[in-house]
Amino acid sequence: MKRILIGALIVAIQGCANKPEVAVQVPPQACLGSTEITGELGDQFVLVQDPDLLSQAIGEPLKGRLCQGAVYQSTDEVTVYRAWNSTNPRSQLGQWWSFQLPTGSTAKYRENYEICYQWSPLDKLVKCTLKPGTKVVVGNGQSAQCSEYLSYPVSKTQQVFISNASDVVQNCEGFESIITWK
Repeated sequence: MKRILIGALIVAIQGCANKPEVAVQVPPQACLGSTEITGELGDQFVLVQDPDLLSQAIGEPLKGRLCQGAVYQSTDEVTVYRAWNSTNPRSQLGQWWSFQLPTGSTAKYRENYEICYQWSPLDKLVKCTLKPGTKVVVGNGQSAQCSEYLSYPVSKTQQVFISNASDVVQNCEGFESIITWK
């Protein structure tokens, strides 16, 4: 009986070992939206070439960052916003910004900007002025896999990547998150 059980166990182990691994392939999604700065803001930037800066901002599918982008240089002072994590004070002047003041639900903001809950509670906001002559990458969000239960698809919402925010923003004003329910 012992030999039968050992033999069955060996066959079972070999069967598992000989099965090819099946990789789950998630097809990459096409980038959405536009990298063009339009409206009044369009007059405050010029398109420039900086492949190194652009490559810092572009991410792989399911890893966040930008799906597509273009590098611009500011010609005037521009207001930028960043939602950040108060438990990490160094994140106040991180790399990911917006030209738009965040509004609406936190869940929708996370989806639009592909911000996993593990990355930030989004409990603080800073509003700063971008100095003239600053290079930024403007683009649309890449998909992000937060957990086996939560992922965000690519987004058409424009984001602003600033590689050295502590050197190029000024006149910053901070705000606290306040819970409200509707």
